[in-house]
Amino acid sequence: MPVPAPSSHTADPRTDAAVLPGPRRSAEALALSAGLPRIDEPREVAPADARELSRVFFRRLHELTEGTPEYRYVRNTLIEMNASLVQYAVRRFRGRAAGDVSAGGEIEDIVQVGTIGLIKAIDRFDPARETEFSTLAMPYITGEIKRHFRDTTWAVRVPRRLQELRIDIAKAKEELTATLDRSPTVADLAAHLSLTEEEVVEGLVAANGHTSGSLDAPQAEHGDHPSEGHTLADVLGEEEPALERVEDIQTLAPLLGQLTDRERTMLRMRFGDELTQAQIGDALGISQMQVSRLLTRLLAHLRSSMLEDAQHPQSA
Repeated sequence: MPVPAPSSHTADPRTDAAVLPGPRRSAEALALSAGLPRIDEPREVAPADARELSRVFFRRLHELTEGTPEYRYVRNTLIEMNASLVQYAVRRFRGRAAGDVSAGGEIEDIVQVGTIGLIKAIDRFDPARETEFSTLAMPYITGEIKRHFRDTTWAVRVPRRLQELRIDIAKAKEELTATLDRSPTVADLAAHLSLTEEEVVEGLVAANGHTSGSLDAPQAEHGDHPSEGHTLADVLGEEEPALERVEDIQTLAPLLGQLTDRERTMLRMRFGDELTQAQIGDALGISQMQVSRLLTRLLAHLRSSMLEDAQHPQSA
């Protein structure tokens, strides 16, 4: 659309602004005060015109004092005029956003994130360098969008180090597949990336956190055996009921080592050989009542010690 040229008469800008209707009044006054043309619809300016006007607005922006109304007007107009750069960058990421059930909302989020990159580029652009603004702006815009995908689209939150390692492994796989004419092994990837095999495996495992599946979704067919409507939840393993017993034994073992030989013998006879208290008393030469009191005190000590260890685990 044609852009109105700045007025050549010398009338007071405040007088001109007073006759403008409603919301255009302040824009007209600010444009005249800044010595720039007024642009009614900055987003509708043709790209070629936007490039030329941006040069003018950038030079004026660097002459104004930050925080003034004129500065804000010039800066906001630059954002609006160059919004097409964000739309251009977003096209590259529409495929990634389309996988989201709320793709429409995701696209809006990407545009907002890309606009943040545009604003950063505007604040850092130096017109004295005589370079095209788009040359600086596009890396800022795409960088913010990539950071958005890296930080928000993982199904399971993993450390940023592993997120970046996943990207490096994916690139290495592509390069090595073309070079070796086969899928690279973990050892191939480790040598190519100068990493240990354990680090590569850690990155491969972390990659599984990028996507997720519903427990209620039907399982895929395997060979000649269809899933027959079974979901992932139907085939998940259950918690081993004896696992807690194993943990108790591991906790109890060092406590038993602290007992006397007589105390361990008494426990073995009662719970290993399953002797009665009277039989234990006969074997040890004490009364059944003494055996009962000793076992009660001994079991109470072990129980309290195990609970204390559970509440205050020893550091590795």
